[in-house]
Amino acid sequence: MSKRDGMNYAPQGKPDPVCEPGDFVFAAVSLDHGHIYGMTNGLLEAGGTLKWVYDPDPAKAAAFAKRYPQVQIAEDEQQILQDPEVKLVAGAAVPSERCALGLRVMDHGKDYFTDKCPFTTLDQLEQARKKVAETGLKYAVYYSERLHVESAVHAGDLIKDGAIGRVLQVLGLGPHRLNAPSRPQWFFEKAKYGGILTDIGSHQIEQFLYFAGCRDAEVVSSRVANYNHKEYPELEDFGDANLIGDNGATNYFRVDWFTPDGLSTWGDGRTLILGTEGYIELRKYVDIARDRAGDQLYLVNNEGEFHFSLAGKVGYPFFGQLILDCLNRTENAMTQEHAFKAAELCLIAQEKAIRIE
Repeated sequence: MSKRDGMNYAPQGKPDPVCEPGDFVFAAVSLDHGHIYGMTNGLLEAGGTLKWVYDPDPAKAAAFAKRYPQVQIAEDEQQILQDPEVKLVAGAAVPSERCALGLRVMDHGKDYFTDKCPFTTLDQLEQARKKVAETGLKYAVYYSERLHVESAVHAGDLIKDGAIGRVLQVLGLGPHRLNAPSRPQWFFEKAKYGGILTDIGSHQIEQFLYFAGCRDAEVVSSRVANYNHKEYPELEDFGDANLIGDNGATNYFRVDWFTPDGLSTWGDGRTLILGTEGYIELRKYVDIARDRAGDQLYLVNNEGEFHFSLAGKVGYPFFGQLILDCLNRTENAMTQEHAFKAAELCLIAQEKAIRIE
């Protein structure tokens, strides 16, 4: 796992199975983004059984099979969709193609787990909402900057326990390293990646809704720019937005592609959460110039000042919860409403954004 390359960043945790081997069989389809490896790691550690992989590019399927030698390479997508043993299909397709893949998966009676962003248009979101209502199946989303970050998991627990009182504001900073020469062509085509607020902004809006306990929010303002990469005219290298939640909490976030080469990781992701009784700061991937280990959480409340170094200590409960939700038809890992609302607000923010020239 490379900490310098965000596209191929795939956290690994400790095995924590919630089912017996063979109880939850899943497959991986469409390996266009390296997040498929993080998604697969999480499902395997939670007890899932990986049976199949398929990608139209044989080299991608072969690389995946090298990482997970227990997997079988399917001849085509249909071989997976027609397999009655497969309960869930995980995919990291080109963003504009993620919805269509999900609809095909659900049409074959299987739950779907996609990388973020789950959609690039509001029409796709509406199609997915209709398919969920029609089939009762899951369209789960890998919002990895909360779900696969131990400090973020622990922050959620602290908030639920009342450590900082009622959450009033969430500030999110999501810088990423561009690594332009290693990026596929679709990454620079806006119709395919959806825009910066749709893409990496999705993490920030999802976190705001979760930490602040909002079911809905209003996008007050949003902005995008291509400040310094004119050789890629459809790339947006900067974006920010302001939101107000339905419970009065506020959110500001900034996302960008300006991580300097001197940083030891792919992005200095930070989250600051203000409550009525204290505040939390997350230094997710590095504590710059102090500690290259991520998952640093700082808490200040009425009891004092606290620092928690959480790498390897919390785990990633989402994946086990997702497996149990699929097996038991429950909704504990993440509600469908929440997953779709975060996606909807990202698309609205992108649509409303003022272009800074």
